[in-house]
Amino acid sequence: MSPTLTVTAWRDYDLDACALPGMFLGDIALTGPVDQECDRLWDMGARRVRVPGVVDLTATAAIASATTNSARAVQALSVIRDLTARAVLVEWSLRVDREDEETSRILGHLQPPQRIEGPDEAAADEALRVWRGAHYLGKCLWRQGPGFVQIRDRRWGDLRRFTADEPHYREAITRLAYGGVAASVAPDALADFHQERLVLQVGELEWWLPYRVNRWVQEAMAI
Repeated sequence: MSPTLTVTAWRDYDLDACALPGMFLGDIALTGPVDQECDRLWDMGARRVRVPGVVDLTATAAIASATTNSARAVQALSVIRDLTARAVLVEWSLRVDREDEETSRILGHLQPPQRIEGPDEAAADEALRVWRGAHYLGKCLWRQGPGFVQIRDRRWGDLRRFTADEPHYREAITRLAYGGVAASVAPDALADFHQERLVLQVGELEWWLPYRVNRWVQEAMAI
């Protein structure tokens, strides 16, 4: 069972608008599956959401709490990913072992965090600057076609397409979408996903990075 995550939500993106009466939705406990809870937030009118605490991707957590920490990080990342797909403004913070361009690229399709914590403050600030400057909706997404799965990834500056028509790839995406162990999916699918940097290892969990976009900001053919 995933830990309960309580977020804070408002009805508008703009801070001044959020201060107006009726715009604050309050603290909302997400107790169900992430996809359903993100749908619920959207239906409530949430357009700005604050995820509490820090998404910790360091390897310094105590062994005894590693499983809980991984589950918590994956749950928060899944909320951020699914809300980003809806063009919801997400406020969150990230902690990493190192701050470099790789971090801002691998996670660069997500709504940029408010801050990045790491050993080198200047490098963290630079990684965040790069992330904010390069982010746009639809940067790394996947879609289910008739008999195939396609991922379209622009995180690396060009368009990279990964298409698979084998059913076990779709099954692997389903199993890893909200975090799963490596043994739960076909080894060849997981190896291909790692090679294309479409999954992120978070502790003992493998997490699917691309999102299924819910709001197009331009014509679909352009994306």
